[in-house]
Amino acid sequence: MLPTENRLRRREDFAEAVRRGRRAGRPRLVVHLRSRQDPHPAGDEVPPPRAGFVVSKAVGNAVVRNRVQRRLRHLLRDRLERLPAGSLVVVRALPAASEADHSALGRDLDAALQRLLGGPSP
Repeated sequence: MLPTENRLRRREDFAEAVRRGRRAGRPRLVVHLRSRQDPHPAGDEVPPPRAGFVVSKAVGNAVVRNRVQRRLRHLLRDRLERLPAGSLVVVRALPAASEADHSALGRDLDAALQRLLGGPSP
């Protein structure tokens, strides 16, 4: 489970990440990343990165969608420290995610984040 401060909840936040963020597609998922653009004042608290998930009916029935979303949530929770402060991340599962195991989803997520963040592979 993602900590409360790291969850995307508002529709506007999802829309901003998808419309204005950068995108990296993989065979099983698409990751949208909107990095914080405005410089952060020295006295204010730095907001944590926030993440949300989109798992449509094309992925499968409710049981399959929930399983995919739980796996993605768990995988992203372990990678939160790699994300820039204040960033918005939306992970959209594709239909191939329904048959993927945990490690395959992790590889796709790592590859997408590496492409978006430009860092070395973990």
